[in-house]
Amino acid sequence: MERYSIDLAIDLLGRLNVLERLDQSRSARELCHTLSFQTRFGSTLSWLLERLVETGCIEVRKADADRSYRLLCSPWQPQCAELRAIALEIDGANASTLDLLDYAANLYPLVAAGKQNGEQGLFLPQGITLWLNYFHNNNLTYAVNNWLGAVVATNYLATRSRFRILEIGAGAGSASEILLRCLDENGLLPRLERYLITEPNAFFRRRAQRQLSQQYPNKPLEWGVLDMNLPWDSQEIVRDEFDLVYGVNVLHVAKDLLFSLGQVHGALAPDGCLIISECVRPYLNQPMYPELVFQILDSFTDVDIDPEFRPNPGFLTADHWRRAFSRAGFEHTEVKPELDGIREIYPHFFTGAICGQRKA
Repeated sequence: MERYSIDLAIDLLGRLNVLERLDQSRSARELCHTLSFQTRFGSTLSWLLERLVETGCIEVRKADADRSYRLLCSPWQPQCAELRAIALEIDGANASTLDLLDYAANLYPLVAAGKQNGEQGLFLPQGITLWLNYFHNNNLTYAVNNWLGAVVATNYLATRSRFRILEIGAGAGSASEILLRCLDENGLLPRLERYLITEPNAFFRRRAQRQLSQQYPNKPLEWGVLDMNLPWDSQEIVRDEFDLVYGVNVLHVAKDLLFSLGQVHGALAPDGCLIISECVRPYLNQPMYPELVFQILDSFTDVDIDPEFRPNPGFLTADHWRRAFSRAGFEHTEVKPELDGIREIYPHFFTGAICGQRKA
């Protein structure tokens, strides 16, 4: 998937006529101006260029706040068809990720020209089907996020005689499904007093409710709407109520991360825990293949930045998550597995669970 997104980036920079403008060092902002792209496309263009920095054919220079790029040599010819065949031979379900990457890539020229925004394009009816396939637990390139979060959450809840769970940003329920499955397999479902599953998108929420209500008809499952960017107590979330607040790949798009973490802190009972499973950036400025999809979404990039714990939109490093949790008042913050060691061996492992407790 990493190599596939690099080849897509090569193809896109060619289609956007960017490579021919890199005979001298230019920033993404300058390139957008020269090529009459939307100003907002600058961060997306930076991401494409950073992908090619990894290939050695583009060099990057930093001056003040801007990073500038110059072409050193022509990149290789994209081999997307060959890479797709390899991925499908490994697992046919990889088509879900490849199809979404392709669909998003085809929207880039329209977004650059201001003819469409990412939200409009990615959430058309054909896009919704791709999202559902991508977030499905049959798609192991995504499901690993659900499994890691569920295992860590289950181990935490195993020490409690009873518990109440609030899940945020549940989407179509793939993370909820795996958490319930893990709780069931470990004999913990009888201890569940309340599981409030929240999702702002009505279509995804109804789909999750329909499926999970059928699978667990006699369990205390509830569904609601929660906007994590607004005060939670005005959205019927009672303070000090939940033993676990849980989310998979959602908090990285909080508009004001500290505000949302503070709302989580208030919703937790004393000694309660926040557990999130996230795509975690191994190193600062390192591109990650899922970002090819999300870079064109305003909700992904239009967030408040802080140099200490959120220096960039989107996915954060393990250290940035630790600092953010600490600033929000969480104790005993842990990142599982040991990502700092893993990245030294394999720098493209992106999945981590971040855990923090409210003081008892």
